[in-house]
Formats: sequence, structure tokens, C-alpha cells
Amino acid sequence: HEIERITIHHAGGLDGATGPAEFRKWQSWHQHLGWPDLAYHFIVGRDGKVYEGRPFAAVGDTATEYDPTGHFLIVVEGNFDRATPTTAQLEALAQLVAWGSMYFDVPVTTVTGHRDHAATACPGDSLYARIHDGSLIARAEAIIAAGGVTLGLDS
Repeated sequence: HEIERITIHHAGGLDGATGPAEFRKWQSWHQHLGWPDLAYHFIVGRDGKVYEGRPFAAVGDTATEYDPTGHFLIVVEGNFDRATPTTAQLEALAQLVAWGSMYFDVPVTTVTGHRDHAATACPGDSLYARIHDGSLIARAEAIIAAGGVTLGLDS
């Protein structure tokens, strides 16, 4: 699986509980659909913490008609048709986009929303606006220009 672009999703209708226990429920639901793991490569939590999902060497999954081969899939926790991403989420997302761009050697200008590839509202209007207006890409480019970002693991 060779990454060629970065695609942003939101959790959509999954409101309520948050954090690792909830993400394991998502994983279980995705496996119930017949997928081998959580659909996404990374999750950005409501608090801005980044969680590793499916290994990015594997193609992600989607319940829509587009083929995610070549896509680095990031899901942001929340329903952004009804809410707005937190400041912490937007900063973590920009850092993750910058990291992905550098790690996979793909331009940040490849960043799109799920709706750019399928008939869906994902990643929600308020998050999609940050992609469409260029502010997410501009922040990721600024992070790269300042030296980039390194992902670290909590112990």
C-alpha cells in the first residue's frame, strides 16, 4: 500500500463516549463489517490526542463507493455536521497531516475530505470547511517549514 494522498474523515453519528474504550468499539464494529481492523490509520480524539489505528502499510476501508487504496486515512472524533472541531483537534490534525506529508513524501495539497471521493457528508461541514478554505493545509505547511513534527508514543 503506497500512500499517495491524505483523506480526512469524521466519526459522524458516533457521539457520546470518547477515548480508547470507544475506539475499541469502533474497531469491533468495523471487524463485524468484515474488515480486518479499524478502518482508519489514525484517530484524532476530542482532546487532540492522536491514536494509532490500522497499520498504514494496509489499505483502509470505507462504507462508501470509493477505493481507499493509496489514501492515508485520518478520522477526527466528532460529528462536524452538528459541532465544530476543537482547537486541540485542529492543531493535532494539522500536525498529523504535516507528518504524513513528510513521512509518505506526498504534498499537503493532496489533502481531501471523504466527500471529495464519495457521496457522503463526511467529514462534516465545519471540518470540511477547514480543508476547502486552505487553512488546514496552510497550518500543515507552516509546521513543515518550521522543521516538521515527530510522532512519539506514550508509554
